[in-house]
Amino acid sequence: MSQRHSLLYSIATVKCPRCREGNMFPEGTLYTTKFADMHKNCPCCGLDLEPEPGYYYGAMYVSFGFNVGIFLVSLFVLYQILGEVTMAMMLTVVGVVVVGLLPIIFRLSRILWISIFVRYEGPCSEIARKVESR
Repeated sequence: MSQRHSLLYSIATVKCPRCREGNMFPEGTLYTTKFADMHKNCPCCGLDLEPEPGYYYGAMYVSFGFNVGIFLVSLFVLYQILGEVTMAMMLTVVGVVVVGLLPIIFRLSRILWISIFVRYEGPCSEIARKVESR
């Protein structure tokens, strides 16, 4: 399996978990107001990227884990730099970092969540295109 088709590569580049080639989100929308817009189906293999209403509620738990990690890393870095950290400093740093990373955390949470349930089947050229259900 090439690096292009590895699980980590597909997660980092937010590719479809079934074919690992199609983009889950439209190009050029990461830091725009449309960062949450997602393709209904994989443009390559046709996988339904929202199999049921509310499918991505579980991704909120993944996002929570990322945000807890950001909080802990921020706290550690502030203590290393300043020695004493006030609540206002902590809230400011965490708020700025979390808001700045919001589009990235949102997308990573979704790709991690769907990757738990959808397995890799091979390159687009070698698997049957799924019929769009909508």
